[in-house]
Amino acid sequence: MTQHESTTPAESGAFRPSRRIFLRGAVAGTAATAGLIATGAGAAPAAAAPGGFPDYRHLKPLLTPSQLKYNPTGEIIFPCIRGVYDRLANPLGRYYLYYAPHDAPGGICLAYGDKLEGPFTEYTANPLVSNNWQPHYKVSHVSSPHVLWNEDVKELWLYFHGENHTTRLARSKDGITFTYDRTVLTKDMLPAGTTEASYARVFRHDLPARGARYVMLFMINNQSNRRDVGWGWSKDGRSWTFAQQPLIRHADVGANNISGGHLLTRGGSTYVVYHTGKESGGNILITEVGNDFSRRDHLGVFYDSGSAAPENGRAAAPSFGTDRGVPYMVYEAGERLGGSIAVARG
Repeated sequence: MTQHESTTPAESGAFRPSRRIFLRGAVAGTAATAGLIATGAGAAPAAAAPGGFPDYRHLKPLLTPSQLKYNPTGEIIFPCIRGVYDRLANPLGRYYLYYAPHDAPGGICLAYGDKLEGPFTEYTANPLVSNNWQPHYKVSHVSSPHVLWNEDVKELWLYFHGENHTTRLARSKDGITFTYDRTVLTKDMLPAGTTEASYARVFRHDLPARGARYVMLFMINNQSNRRDVGWGWSKDGRSWTFAQQPLIRHADVGANNISGGHLLTRGGSTYVVYHTGKESGGNILITEVGNDFSRRDHLGVFYDSGSAAPENGRAAAPSFGTDRGVPYMVYEAGERLGGSIAVARG
């Protein structure tokens, strides 16, 4: 299964291009970033989003808070889908779906299923990781799980935040029982005035000029209360160097805030997709950064959220995979802290 792996209010009169302006022809190449394993032959997309990616269409909700046993706050966010059928011994299902409530106490949760279209079953002992993990930390909440398959050590590595200014790493052999590793990012590693460094996703991506094999995308906030997509790089996924300037700035795409960055590759180049808040259109946008992250080509709307339920004008925090040759996007659908985890099919 192959992985293609933000909150943004719009400025008055901000430019929000329609996806109709983009060519529908697919760019040659395969969408692939580390973390999920392809099954079956690749399916050719009938239409293309910017960069030649599949034109994803909403299919259905996968998880709704009211239907979950572990539901401390009535909301869930930030899905991360992973194929584990050929990675783990005796997994609960072919696919693991990680997610979390955001508000206190949060908690890193798991659901599992045999198809990306669902159904998914809630793990009986959620949360896997809580806001109190002694002696490592005790915080108001933990949230935004991103799980990376680390081929070097044959483990699932969980990156998550708690508090909003700190991103942490835990490691697992089975995707359920995690061992705490370390803090990997704090606001103090970023420019003075930074208030948040969270919603991180990590990808296997070579940057030879930087001696790096992993890239992190995350949300950075400061005293202006305007959120950008930040980035960093690492040789081993544990010790990181962080750019002191954002990778993608909110103002560059006509928004007050952007977040939920996810790395995608296709046609020999590299892209970042990220979401805007409902005030900015509630869509998922795409920027081409190139394989060495030197480009900043803002290509517009990657996924146009629908006005009807469950999206209600907002799609966010995408995670990607391919199931038996069919591409899927798992994402937040609906109002922030008031929606569901949904799936779209390419």
